[in-house]
Amino acid sequence: MWKLIKLEWKKNRVSQYVLGAVIITTLLGIFMFAQCYLGIANDSSTGVPDTAPGMETMALQIELFTNLSFLVFTAAMMSSFIITPNKNKTMNLMFSYPIKRQKIIISQMLSVWLFCFAALLTSKLLIYSVLVALKGSFTQSFSLGYNMGNISFYVQIILNSVVTVTLGFIPLFIGKSMKSSKAAIITAFLLFVVMNGTVGDFSLRGNVIVPMFLVIASLVCGYLSLYKVEMRDLK
Repeated sequence: MWKLIKLEWKKNRVSQYVLGAVIITTLLGIFMFAQCYLGIANDSSTGVPDTAPGMETMALQIELFTNLSFLVFTAAMMSSFIITPNKNKTMNLMFSYPIKRQKIIISQMLSVWLFCFAALLTSKLLIYSVLVALKGSFTQSFSLGYNMGNISFYVQIILNSVVTVTLGFIPLFIGKSMKSSKAAIITAFLLFVVMNGTVGDFSLRGNVIVPMFLVIASLVCGYLSLYKVEMRDLK
């Protein structure tokens, strides 16, 4: 399986996705720095940070923007690795190998999942670390809202990263069913809206039930992406 995963990375030129992840992390890092230390969210008349309810700390903002960026990034990779080859029938070449189709699809899904999980986790840790390192050199507009010396901090961001990347199986299933990469990307955005939406005074952000339900739905979608794959397209 590991050989197949590495083959997928090589075949799809994973270096371009490494560059993409670096660019995303850099842009998010600059934006978070500007939010926290340059006061770009401050009201010009009062000097008080003008932010959405529930976004009062940098930890919440970092989680929000990194999760959104890498959920879409995961959907884009799923599209490139799986949806497009299925749509263009180039997957048929791999299916001609003496390897079970199911194993091939699993290796493709795992290659994207592992890469995006590592990229998201690294991105979060870098941004969190930079803001902590600069804390004594600038005046803060927002409190950091996290403690990197606490083990629960690392457990939380690992779990959040696992959930975010796993949600990528839903866009995969939708995009594969519709044979559309655009459908996968749009689904990723809609998932993010569902997880962070607000209805009146009720916010879905921080609600444990919603992500649990979506993770279960993601696993079901992952299974359905593999269901009867050995018999598909056979005449």
